[in-house]
Amino acid sequence: MGVIGRILGNGGAVTALGQAAQGVAEVFTPSATRQMELGAAAQTAALAQMGAEFAHAGQGWFDRAVNGLNRLPRPLLAFGTLALFGYAMLDPAGFGERMLGLNLVPEPLWWLLGAVVGFYFGAREAHHFRLRAVAAPAPAPAPADAAEADNPALADWRQSQG
Repeated sequence: MGVIGRILGNGGAVTALGQAAQGVAEVFTPSATRQMELGAAAQTAALAQMGAEFAHAGQGWFDRAVNGLNRLPRPLLAFGTLALFGYAMLDPAGFGERMLGLNLVPEPLWWLLGAVVGFYFGAREAHHFRLRAVAAPAPAPAPADAAEADNPALADWRQSQG
């Protein structure tokens, strides 16, 4: 037994002294590990709450009707463009008159139309992007030996390199 052990007695006194020093030190400098634990707990709670708020509920008739209406603009734009080509071939004079009418539309109104159409299709794309399933990462390979199994930092590093 060493000199400090003889002076302080058994190991319990050394442990108590170490814990007291740690408590005093954390008064002046907060524990970074504890802050990370609290931050992770807060983030987990926020994600759980958000998940509960936005859980996908069953769709009623109104939701199905709105989803059906949301699917109409793209086919209507595609078929409408093809119909314009057909109209131009069937009645070139009438088509020309209508195109002259479009020429009278002021430029800010064209910008507004472009913004509305762009935001509509951008919002639809963002909606589908958010709903896309995220693939789960591949599981980490089993440790090669017992020394690696006892070292969680090494196991985490190997998993991140994986």
